[in-house]
Amino acid sequence: MKTTLAAIILASGALLLPLSGHGADGDTDRSSPKSFVKNTVITSKIKTHLAAEKLSSLARIHVDTDKQGMVVLTGNAENQAAADKAISIAFAVEGVHAVDNRIKIKADK
Repeated sequence: MKTTLAAIILASGALLLPLSGHGADGDTDRSSPKSFVKNTVITSKIKTHLAAEKLSSLARIHVDTDKQGMVVLTGNAENQAAADKAISIAFAVEGVHAVDNRIKIKADK
């Protein structure tokens, strides 16, 4: 009787073990893959619009987007007009809530 009871408890524990492992999944934030894709789409749209402008200095602008829709522009521009154009392009993309302009203007030679 004791061996049968022990076998039942052992079998029950073996069956419940996968369920306890599933419950311990640490990735409770299920929105992160969706946010990552959204951020990548925003970044790609901005880069595409910058490339479409065909200004050589806009090709040297780097774009990064965080999960709140904050875009960070870094790199170098030939002049202030090119930097302003990059900022306006970034603001025009859907999903952008703010733009952090870190673009440096090349010094006149």
